[in-house]
Amino acid sequence: MQVTMIGAGYVGLVSGACFADFGHDVCCVDLDPGKIDRLHAGVMPIFEPGLADLVAKNVKAGRLTFTTDIAEGLAKAEAVFIAVGTPSRRGDGHADLSYVHAAAQDIAKQLTRYTVIVTKSTVPVGTGDEVERLIRAANPDAEFAVVSNPEFLREGAAIEDFKRPDRIVIGTEDARAVAVMTELYRPLFLNRSPLLFTARRTAELIKYAANAFLATKITFINEIADLCEAVGADVQDVSRGIGLDNRIGSKFLHAGPGYGGSCFPKDTLALVKTAQDFGVPVRIVETVAAVNDTRKRAMARKVVAAAGGEVRGKTIAILGLTFKPNTDDMRDSPAIAIIQALQDAGAVIRAYDPEGTEQAKLVLKDVHYAQDAYDAAQGAEVAVLVTEWDAFRALDLDRLKTVMAHPALVDLRNVYRPEEVRARGFTYASVGR
Repeated sequence: MQVTMIGAGYVGLVSGACFADFGHDVCCVDLDPGKIDRLHAGVMPIFEPGLADLVAKNVKAGRLTFTTDIAEGLAKAEAVFIAVGTPSRRGDGHADLSYVHAAAQDIAKQLTRYTVIVTKSTVPVGTGDEVERLIRAANPDAEFAVVSNPEFLREGAAIEDFKRPDRIVIGTEDARAVAVMTELYRPLFLNRSPLLFTARRTAELIKYAANAFLATKITFINEIADLCEAVGADVQDVSRGIGLDNRIGSKFLHAGPGYGGSCFPKDTLALVKTAQDFGVPVRIVETVAAVNDTRKRAMARKVVAAAGGEVRGKTIAILGLTFKPNTDDMRDSPAIAIIQALQDAGAVIRAYDPEGTEQAKLVLKDVHYAQDAYDAAQGAEVAVLVTEWDAFRALDLDRLKTVMAHPALVDLRNVYRPEEVRARGFTYASVGR
């Protein structure tokens, strides 16, 4: 099939490359000429394991192309995916749909045959209705259907998630659109990936509800971790004890510094705003968002305590900057709030991340960026493990101790066993233990 992706960012590029790998002909359209030039040169705009090889393979096979010309990109399209950003709007937290609306109007000008227009971007309930209205107003004679097909890609495992999904949610009640979407995803039938067809508004809400529920699990176990510290229990054992219940499950029950990234923070806020607009407030999700915001800066207090109650003029080593491993995404990373809180208290920050340094430089100031974990720890009073990259899971603690001014480790991901770290002469603090 002929597929067009409007937007060659995280969702559009990964989805486009995977569709091309299924055998479809895919054109990714992006208005950023620098990004398209880099893609033509084989340079990825994001870090995602395996993506560069997948893109190169399908470009070489002639199934994947890139352009800034939307007319060229839509010339033969049977399905057009809108995969542009929907960041939180300043002021009210609602999803900014300006890029989605602009894409819809651009698409409308090019429609000459029946085309399925698919919103892949995460959008509030009712966005599909507005996209349809905009296209109809701009091109009254166009034959098309607007479909909701939310993405459920985890950064760092996006290709695997696309090719072996838990489910594929498709929101449409148009028979021709059902046939097109079924054919698009036909290669996944071999993996028995279920296609869930729903009404369009239902599909839009499924995405937000899923992310809000996962954010709630994370926030729940973080609050239980705080209780564990107060009563002398171990949150990791609590997590295992409740996670073995099939009704609960073990995923997203890992205590830490709070959730971040491109999805959970903005999607919980957008769901809260949508619910308020419809007069049906979602109090649990409101609380989840509020608790998560305060938790990140609260983690800085653990660091201050490990430094003896005062960090002014002291060097603090931050190990990990991205919101999770295997990505360079800094959006709403806990490291940002932690570092800013420590800087507000007068600390000097040395930091290292295997992939996130360049993105971190765009949002963090007055930070010394190190070459590796041991360089970051030079002269530090405390080393803080913020992101659980593999590179930090087996640190040479004896070497770390020799370069630090004081051997103290704050492990915000519970990577290490307390008794082993303390046996090496470190002061050690973790989460919920």
